[in-house]
Formats: sequence, structure tokens, C-alpha cells
Amino acid sequence: MILFPTAKINIGLRITGLRDDGFHNIESVLYPVPLWDVVEFSDSGKFSLQLYGRKVPGRPEDNILMKAWELLHRRFSVPEVSVALLKNIPPGSGLGGGSSDAAFFLKGMNDYFQLQLPMKVLVDLALQLGSDVPFFLSNKPVLVTGRGQHQVPVSLHLAGYWLLLVWPRIVLSTTEMFAGIKINPAGASLMQGLQLPTEQWGTVFRNDFEELAFTKYPVLKKIKEQLLHSGAAFASMTGSGSALYGLFQHKPDASLFEKWGTVYLLRIP
Repeated sequence: MILFPTAKINIGLRITGLRDDGFHNIESVLYPVPLWDVVEFSDSGKFSLQLYGRKVPGRPEDNILMKAWELLHRRFSVPEVSVALLKNIPPGSGLGGGSSDAAFFLKGMNDYFQLQLPMKVLVDLALQLGSDVPFFLSNKPVLVTGRGQHQVPVSLHLAGYWLLLVWPRIVLSTTEMFAGIKINPAGASLMQGLQLPTEQWGTVFRNDFEELAFTKYPVLKKIKEQLLHSGAAFASMTGSGSALYGLFQHKPDASLFEKWGTVYLLRIP
């Protein structure tokens, strides 16, 4: 079976509190975007994982796909499989590639082995792998709260916009970013903010990780400023970084950003 896990962007990201379980409560709008990894798996006498494409930090045995298989194997006795991951979504960029790989793999294994697991069970499994993983099970625009397990569909259609993604090849540790974040319990309603024209989103939507990331890496702030200067209706860092994006109504000049790292120019379908 071949799967194509997508990336995502965060439109606003507030860290609203520290939970009793040690995780943080968040509030964010997540939107899937057309940038893909490729995951292929097939029956095998022994579990194996082969990695291709972009280098994934850490040991292969710690990869989230292996953790996902081990979870399914323990809970539902799924057989061994041979897995290949072609990594295209940059790791440590805030684009959710690892979480998406895990969610698509859970869904794919559920279908392939006809486990018939309901969505509630899949969400429970996803949360054991990461806070962003449940979003990719539905892979539709949502407002997420709690750890990410509470999702409310939103009527948000960005079809036709140009999305300019800039990844300055800086890998930010999600754990370290959360350790240094300031709690922001108050703020404008993100749901209400979606009613505003895109050009006014900057008055409501803010990524709470930006202050910390921009202080540590001033180049990130420069990239955001250049996105807005180039005509982006809205620009932001996504997730805990380090990728930044701009939403444009007209095709921007992506070459202006190539000096800062890897650039993706995508048309949102």
C-alpha cells in the first residue's frame, strides 16, 4: 500500500496553559497543504523501516512509524510489515510531516488489515504518538484545542491562494520550544478571526512560538518581514518552527527567498 501524507500550516497558535499530564493546551487552526511524504508498506516476515530522501534526526528505531506499528502490534496483533519512507517534508520545520506519516500509516494499516477500528480508537492511538497526529486522520481544516484532540471543523477555503513556504534549514526541537514558551491564556477568538478578510488576519492570528524563535534565530523574523513586504496577505511561522509561510493572492517571486533556504511555491487546490 502506498500513502501520501500531507503537510499542514498553523493559522494562529496560542499556548493557553500547562496540563496536569505535562502537556500544553493549545488553540490553533490547522490547514492541510499540498506538500507530501511517501510511505509504502507491504507484508513481511519481519518488521523493517527504510528511510529515503531528507535526513530524519534520531535513530530509525525511534522513528514515529516504528512506534505506530509497535502500538498496533501490541494492541491488535497486526503482522510484521516492511515500510519505506520517502521524506520530503522537512523534519523539524513545524509542517507536521512526522505526525502526518504516523496518522496516514495508522489509517492505512487499519484498511489493509481490515481492523475496522472506529475513529475514536484511531484518535486515541494517534494521541499516544503526538499531539498533531489526530488532525491528520481527517486532514481537513479544523480549530484544535486541548492537546490537539478536540477538533471543530471550520469553514475555511484557501483554494486558489499561492502558498510560499520558506524553510531556512534550521531544525527546532518541539520539546525545547515548549520548554521555553510563555503561557498566553487570553487572546482574540480564532474562530471569529476566520470571519475577517485574509489581509486582516495579522490583527488576530499570532504564533506564540515566534517570539522565542525570532530571538534565537533573527533570520526567521527577516523572512517573515520579507514575505509581508513581497505582498503576502498573511505570513506566519508554522507550528513550533522553523518554516515560515506567506499566503498570496497572486504568484510571488520565490527566487527572492532562495538565499535563506529551501523554498516551496504551492498553489492551494
